Amino acid sequence: MTESSANKTVNGEVCHRATNGIKPGRNGLVKNHYLYQQQQKYCHPDEKVYHVACNGGLYSRPFNESFEETPMLVAVLTYMGYGILTIFGYLRDFLRDWKIEKCHIAREREEQRDFVPLYQDFENFYTRNLYMRIRDSWNRPICSVPGAKVDLVERVSRDYNWTFDYTGKVVKDVINMGSYNYLGFAENTGVCADAAAEVTTKYGVGVGSTRQEMGNLDRHEELEKLVAKFLGVESAMAFGMGFATNSMNIPALTGKGCLILSDELNHASLVLGARLSGSTIRVFKHNNMQSLEKLLRDAIVHGQPRTHRPWKKILILVEGIYSMEGSIVRLPEVIALKKKYKAYLYLDEAHSIGALGPNGRGVVDYFGLDSRDVDIMMGTFTKSFGAAGGYIGGKKELIDYLRTHSHSAVYATSMSPPVVEQIITSMKCIMGEDGTTIGRDRVQQLAENTTYFRRKLQEMGFIIYGNDDSPVVPMMLYMPAKIGAFGREMLKRNIGVVVVGFPATPIIESRARFCISAAHTKEMLDMALSVISEVGDLLQLKYSRHRILPSLDRPFDETTYEESED
Repeated sequence: MTESSANKTVNGEVCHRATNGIKPGRNGLVKNHYLYQQQQKYCHPDEKVYHVACNGGLYSRPFNESFEETPMLVAVLTYMGYGILTIFGYLRDFLRDWKIEKCHIAREREEQRDFVPLYQDFENFYTRNLYMRIRDSWNRPICSVPGAKVDLVERVSRDYNWTFDYTGKVVKDVINMGSYNYLGFAENTGVCADAAAEVTTKYGVGVGSTRQEMGNLDRHEELEKLVAKFLGVESAMAFGMGFATNSMNIPALTGKGCLILSDELNHASLVLGARLSGSTIRVFKHNNMQSLEKLLRDAIVHGQPRTHRPWKKILILVEGIYSMEGSIVRLPEVIALKKKYKAYLYLDEAHSIGALGPNGRGVVDYFGLDSRDVDIMMGTFTKSFGAAGGYIGGKKELIDYLRTHSHSAVYATSMSPPVVEQIITSMKCIMGEDGTTIGRDRVQQLAENTTYFRRKLQEMGFIIYGNDDSPVVPMMLYMPAKIGAFGREMLKRNIGVVVVGFPATPIIESRARFCISAAHTKEMLDMALSVISEVGDLLQLKYSRHRILPSLDRPFDETTYEESED
């Protein structure tokens, strides 16, 4: 089961106390983390449903994260489901080997059997026998702007999802609950679309060169100055691909003799970049400050393996919002540890930039911190800005170094001019430099939509993960058969959702992941919630033992729960 946030803060003060009158459940333990500056420092040793970190003045706002544990019966049935699928998978592989059942997957020809195998049968076991059963839940082509509603190309499979045929029909006006369109800037009308079209007319679509040769446009220069101003840093640099921003720049920052401390749930781009760097990598438990501090202390005390020389540098890799858990990094504590042990901090704000903070400036703005305390600020333009690419911000010396040493800067083609203009226009809207309040209104609307949607799901009895302010809302499905069933039933009712299973999540923690947008109206959210409740009853997905009692106007610290007897 997923490890929740740390129960110990940097000053070592931990409280375990029951709140709101909840009694410990047999299998439905709720792990909720609440931090606030005005909280009193006292502990009740006999009650331990909620873990409350009392950390003095590090936090200036409420910080609520809940990860309700998997009910024991659900966990047992989930393992049984995977076990049955595995048994039938081996049976079908046996039938395929004896040519009784046709095998659609790539494999070696008979005359190549004596050579080094190109395809490992066992490694593809999950793809053949489990993924193919629910493959229709992914890769659905859309034929419209990925806004609050989308149009889907209808497809059917006549060979159990091995291949798909397109019917030529279009499923219209599907409510989009899966795209990262947090602020609703993915649109084909409005000021951003008009500006991108005008720049396309002037500059064209492609650049045809790298930034260091003939591909450095005045729009690129303006974008980087605007990003630096938006983040509150000395300088910034833009890249054409968000994934490459991490995977190609981390190797330029660290190397042999350096230590990288990485959160266990970091994105694949961070993991790849760390591996390509050649640095030593050590992983700490997700958002667990006690685990991180232990690794930092051990690194300082013992140094490098065998030689025990001091590490050349220690780099901490974290994300602003974790896209599968919906949790927010405990940034005030990470910064305190970073300062205490003289480490460097690399913050990936792919999902948090634009989506968090009163000004939409990410997790640093959300906690009211100083951006100068973060050494490397990374983010993408793919989500909140409705464009593509990524950026890195920090001190001028850092950015000047990356301009000459980053593979993504030296060898990659420059960003497309209309994409650059989309970013500039949307960022100016968020900053209010367009002379309107459109950006600020969207940031506020996203926060309201997130709070409303999360609260309603909890009131219905679903288990949802993450922080109360995170627009990424994972809803637990658990059993493998319910992954595909949930996606299909939702689409039948004109709601498009993203479902996620192993290996992207732990094997018993399959889930649906909703991404809330400022473009969603209350009517859209109510329609989606009604359908989710209907499908939840149909598939028996309301697993939570602690339902929030419905209330429209409730302060953040007056949430009331009731204990389920089921």
